Amino acid sequence: MAIVVVLAGTWLGYQKLADNGCSGQIKLNVAAATEIAPAVERAAQRWMTDGAQVNGTCVAVTVAGSSSSTMAATIAAKHGVALTGLGAAGKATAPPDVWIADSTTWLLRLRNEASGFVPTDGKSVATSPVVVAMPERVAQTIGWPDRKLGWNDLLKKITTANSLRTGIVDPTRDAAGLAGLLALGSAAGGGVEAKTQQVGAMRALAAGSSSLREDLLQKFPRSNDPADLATGISAAPLSEEDVVAYNAEKPPVPLAALYLDPQPPSLDYPYAVMPGVDLTKAAAATGLREALQQPEFKNELAKVGLRAPDGTVGAGFAAPVGAPKATPAATAPSTGTEGTAASGLDAGAINRALGSWAAITLPGRVLAVFDVSGSMKTKVPTAGNLDRAAVTRAAAVQGLTLFDDKWEVGTWVFSTEMDGDKPYKEIVPITPLTSGRAQVQASVSEIVPKEGGNTGLYDTALAAYKEMQDNWVQGKVNSVLLFTDGKNENANGISRETLVAELKKIRKSDKPIRMVIIGIGTGVDADELEAITAATGGGVFIAPDPAKISEIFLEAISSRSGAAR
Repeated sequence: MAIVVVLAGTWLGYQKLADNGCSGQIKLNVAAATEIAPAVERAAQRWMTDGAQVNGTCVAVTVAGSSSSTMAATIAAKHGVALTGLGAAGKATAPPDVWIADSTTWLLRLRNEASGFVPTDGKSVATSPVVVAMPERVAQTIGWPDRKLGWNDLLKKITTANSLRTGIVDPTRDAAGLAGLLALGSAAGGGVEAKTQQVGAMRALAAGSSSLREDLLQKFPRSNDPADLATGISAAPLSEEDVVAYNAEKPPVPLAALYLDPQPPSLDYPYAVMPGVDLTKAAAATGLREALQQPEFKNELAKVGLRAPDGTVGAGFAAPVGAPKATPAATAPSTGTEGTAASGLDAGAINRALGSWAAITLPGRVLAVFDVSGSMKTKVPTAGNLDRAAVTRAAAVQGLTLFDDKWEVGTWVFSTEMDGDKPYKEIVPITPLTSGRAQVQASVSEIVPKEGGNTGLYDTALAAYKEMQDNWVQGKVNSVLLFTDGKNENANGISRETLVAELKKIRKSDKPIRMVIIGIGTGVDADELEAITAATGGGVFIAPDPAKISEIFLEAISSRSGAAR
């Protein structure tokens, strides 16, 4: 009923916008992705000139261009969370009333981390396909513009051809980079060999990565000199708008836009009204969005290299060679809180992709702690009847292949009475993978269930946290990653109340440590695990089907829920 009242009030307020004459002022602050901001500004000015108002009160719209990553960091900070790869938001930046990010994937990431982030509307106001940008001379060597290529073709060239130097804008900070990463992951498929190929592709992309789109564009060759062509970036996932804007500057080496199959999620520019906006501003926001759906707005979009939401273009659109006449972002209807780019995507898929990227590119230190209690002998029907310990070993091996040599990793196992009265035992101390990868890899074989062993969870969690705190390193993500399939069962150990009280007592804001717990199977107590992570900062991830541990592992690496950075 409350939702109906809000929507009805917003709509009735908007009906008054067409009335002539107004007084007073409703200030509507809009933050729009840098490339679309000029078009939105011109449309807003036209709307105000025509007498924008709500119930007789004039509407004054302020449009500010802002990078989507900067605004995402600002909104995340307001909700007390952080997104992987984003730094702290500037103190002077405040969330707007309406946010037009370049992609719905930002909304999905924020909603996954912050339960209170529930924007409304979400309809797409523009779109730009994600393409692979190549210098035209390079593109011609692989059959462009006559040959239609797919992401499988690009994946093979990235992992086998030495002549193709790839780059990407950090996908934790750029929606086009994220779309390209998702497309390459989908092209790789499943299986051990496919995962190896995917990791190889990501490492090749990481070698030419940039934090900012502008920096990556500067890495493309600036002349047709063979040496320049050989040393510059020769392929990178970007938006169609990036290519249009780059070529508009008449560079010596224009970029070709390759529209690969299958089409990855387009940039879809969702119109998101922020949570907490009052009814009068919500009505004003509805009026502005209606102004952005007028036919003349398509022409404004064309001036800045963008398409209308249905993929069609306005007058004067400078389409790249080989561009389709219409490239709709998706056909699925909007739910009202997410735009068209979310069709077929979920936060889990995004987090798994970003988790892989984080492991490969971000420096970190992690103490991996594995449950070896007797219940880890339980068979997993969905994993060929292997036991939980075997499935966990496989996930650990696969995860280790992702970690770049910039990481430091240590391993413990725990049950009860593993080292005298201690329920835990160190297998490998935290070791740089540059020198200790083989030793860490070998330690995985120690994940063997102890016959009759119980689960000394509380003592182990406290000891692991203290270990990371005693050896905390500035400039790296310091984490405890604990795997368990059961509840605390240790008659001689500490209580939950003692554990939580001690963790809160020793936690230091200037030395953040992420405690991430992965629950295996249905025997875990989510409340018990969440009580631990609530006291430390981190998150709980449960795999009811133990065969899915690898996927949950990647989500856990990516998530920043409750973690101080």
